[in-house]
Amino acid sequence: MELMKGTISMEKFAINSKRVLSVRDFNIYGHFLEHFHNQIYGGVFDPSSSFADEYGIRKDVVDALRRIRPPVLRWPGGCFVSAYHWQDGVGPDRQPSFDKAWRVEDSNAFGTDEFIRLCRSLDTEPYICTNAGTGTPEEMSDWVEYCNLPSEGKYAKRRIANGHPEPHRVKYWSIGNENYLPGEMGAKTAAEWGYFVRESAKMMKRVDPSIQVLAASVKDIDWNATLLRQAGPFLDWISIHGYWDWLWQNNNLSPYEKCMTYTLEIERDILVVKHILGAFGYLGKIRIAFDEWNLRGWHHPHVNSATEDYVTPRNLNDVNSSYTMADAVFSACFLNQCLRHSDVVGMANFAPTVNTRGAVFAHKDGIVLRSTYFVFDLYVNLMGDEVIDCWNERSDSSFEAQNRDGVTVHVPSLDVVATRKSDTGELAVSIVNRNPEAAVPIELSFAGLGTSGALTAALHTLNGPTKDAYNDIDRPDDVKVTKETLVVADRNSIELLIQPHSVNVLLIAGQS
Repeated sequence: MELMKGTISMEKFAINSKRVLSVRDFNIYGHFLEHFHNQIYGGVFDPSSSFADEYGIRKDVVDALRRIRPPVLRWPGGCFVSAYHWQDGVGPDRQPSFDKAWRVEDSNAFGTDEFIRLCRSLDTEPYICTNAGTGTPEEMSDWVEYCNLPSEGKYAKRRIANGHPEPHRVKYWSIGNENYLPGEMGAKTAAEWGYFVRESAKMMKRVDPSIQVLAASVKDIDWNATLLRQAGPFLDWISIHGYWDWLWQNNNLSPYEKCMTYTLEIERDILVVKHILGAFGYLGKIRIAFDEWNLRGWHHPHVNSATEDYVTPRNLNDVNSSYTMADAVFSACFLNQCLRHSDVVGMANFAPTVNTRGAVFAHKDGIVLRSTYFVFDLYVNLMGDEVIDCWNERSDSSFEAQNRDGVTVHVPSLDVVATRKSDTGELAVSIVNRNPEAAVPIELSFAGLGTSGALTAALHTLNGPTKDAYNDIDRPDDVKVTKETLVVADRNSIELLIQPHSVNVLLIAGQS
């Protein structure tokens, strides 16, 4: 495919640091783990590993995740949860179960208490997704009792007997996962779903009124109409999912340029659900949790086949060369949309965290930090909590690429979002260059920074030598973050040259 670079003239963006548009919820930097292939067993949990602690948790994985400070971790599914019974995974006498979603045996060695221990080691908020497929409202509320009640009831007492005298205090609970899909275990119709969610949420909040309840949803008016009419008063969030490179059956990864067209689709999903919430009067009352998202869909072909191998092909998810600067740039564009719409998007969970399509690849001899890991490193540790006004005054740079329908579209080179840190006044500007070939010059002009003194700035850049660069066991640092310190005499503006296929965060220190 031939690209049209366009005219790479100076892009101009203006930033008003005094005009705060919204305050982002740190939970947009959340993560997700499922009992799928080697995410749990052989991923975060591997008692046989030399890296494991006394509880079987991989210390090297935990150390890497601490650096990106996941604020919330969703578990145990995913499709897995729609036939999972939580009582199989607690206590000393655990028997293996057959996982009907992925058609493998689960040892149940990693259950609720192990998950909570993992979350505490990461200083992250646990988020439990419940079985709304083959499960019942009572089973869900019993799980809340086990986790959250101090001692009342047999399930709280069972937790105490299992060696956990203090409540786990799990704040976030989701009713179901993708129950709108015909292939999900215990799938529901729209008419069934609203009533089921209402009764489930009612029982769960009766056990612990302080919890926040999410419900599986989708960008569909009929599904949400019945959900919100029947269960809206009991909900704090609705959960939506997004994977843009659909690889469920065929692992033919989209090239960089097509992946950049997918970045133009992200906002549409948010807006559809936002408008539905608004139409039913729930804006400001129910927020959106994008609690599974990734550029690449998970590869799991032949799951219904009686003759074909359906397990071995899942290993293709762990080929590290699959995770290039396309994944990093897409992920940054996704987080930028969460920031722009932080008035309604309050949570997002990268799917998954470890192995499969995860940010961290765990193998027997150590870990590999994939390109997406460093996106979280930049955003979590550098971007501010206040989203401030930023607008495009001149943007001519674009390139042509074919979208999923084979239509040639113009993709803007730059994606820019500005934030401010409320505690220090420091500005943090995300500048993403989607362009696969061309460096793009940009001028950022500022209002509200005062009139005297030089600006002290630092440009943090995530990139690799090519758009297809990746990290692997034998090349762990091809994709990495570099830092350039800048001193700018003119407080009103700054000019930069943004590398192709790069994710950047510009920090401007000491503003008040």
